[in-house]
Amino acid sequence: MKPRVVGAVAAALTLTLALAGCSGKAKSSDDGAADKSGVKTGEGVTDSKITLGALTDMTGVYASLGKSVTQAQQLWAEETNKAGGICGRQIELTVRDHGYDPQKAIGAYTELEPDVLGFTQFIGSPFVSAVESRIDGQDKGIVLPQAWSANLVGSKYVRVIGATYDVETINLIDFLLDEKRIAEGDKIGHVYFEGDYGENALAGSKHAAKEAGLTVVEQKIKPTDNDMTAQVSALKQAGVKAVIVSAGPRQAASLVGVAAATGFAVPVVGNNSAYAPQLLATQAGAALQKDYYVGASTLPIGDAGAGPAKLAEAYTAKYPKDGLDNGVIAGYNAASVFGEALKKACESKDLTREGVDKALLTIKDFGADFGISHDFTDPSAPSTRQTVVMKPDAKTPGGLKVVRPAEVAPAAESFAPAS
Repeated sequence: MKPRVVGAVAAALTLTLALAGCSGKAKSSDDGAADKSGVKTGEGVTDSKITLGALTDMTGVYASLGKSVTQAQQLWAEETNKAGGICGRQIELTVRDHGYDPQKAIGAYTELEPDVLGFTQFIGSPFVSAVESRIDGQDKGIVLPQAWSANLVGSKYVRVIGATYDVETINLIDFLLDEKRIAEGDKIGHVYFEGDYGENALAGSKHAAKEAGLTVVEQKIKPTDNDMTAQVSALKQAGVKAVIVSAGPRQAASLVGVAAATGFAVPVVGNNSAYAPQLLATQAGAALQKDYYVGASTLPIGDAGAGPAKLAEAYTAKYPKDGLDNGVIAGYNAASVFGEALKKACESKDLTREGVDKALLTIKDFGADFGISHDFTDPSAPSTRQTVVMKPDAKTPGGLKVVRPAEVAPAAESFAPAS
């Protein structure tokens, strides 16, 4: 993270940890106390209930993603409870909206942590990074972030579901090379958020460029920058043949829209959080459907496969007024992973944080219904290095169709992030 982001996050962390230290609230411990059935319990677990936390963004830069992720996880909890719960207990999801604000995000973590077993989501790589040492050191509760920075890989407790941004970006550039949209000697542009997300994606584009003989032209932006006119002008003047965007949906829409309006006809590829189907109803909709592509570690929610189709039907029935997007699969998949760990922990009669952590380390080949199998047995690696490449399509539910199934580029397979 750059100094401005680090300063904001660090200040918020200092404040919230100080407040936590001054609180008179007693924190329950994973002392291994067993219930009547012999199952050991700890934070967030009673004889009748398992409480999980969700730290989301429903009012900030990732509002559309946060809403669909959260609602999908609430759907999972409802389905699980109707089926009898897990280990004889009902699942309760406690949600906090941080609006992509550092102080609110870290404050919400500090508030919920003593009372939950773990977190089914935490949106925002910088915020997760800010509390990662605390999670690893004293809290030891599983956190499944909706964030894919390689900086989060290596923790036993913060587990990235999917390819990290650097690997995903390498796979996206490989797609452009395979399609012969770019070639050795070309320049490629990269518009990216300052902080963990954008700079991790930039590391991927630099690696791919070095492997393929490309040159990267950088354009760093802030999450508050919504007009990409200056960036498009700079990239056009530099003569780039393609653009990677590692930012939010608004920035991606502006970039593609401005490029189209100014006659800058080059393909644009974006990371998984650089798209929302709501964009198709904007002025940029036509341009997005022409030559914009998105990478992710799941099939799109509108895919005809059994997994996405079943989830889309259930989600639409539960939330008939809300549209479909890939946040639905991402959220549901994360909650399902946590649920699988809970089931295995129950079999071992250990619903403490330590027990759930051990259970997660036994899970592999999970989530194939959504296009990619995930492996959680190695904390030093993301759960997969594969990426599905998709294209916006207004005629498809969820607004995305697959143009290249799950693959990992040779350059991504061998890539090792700088320590």
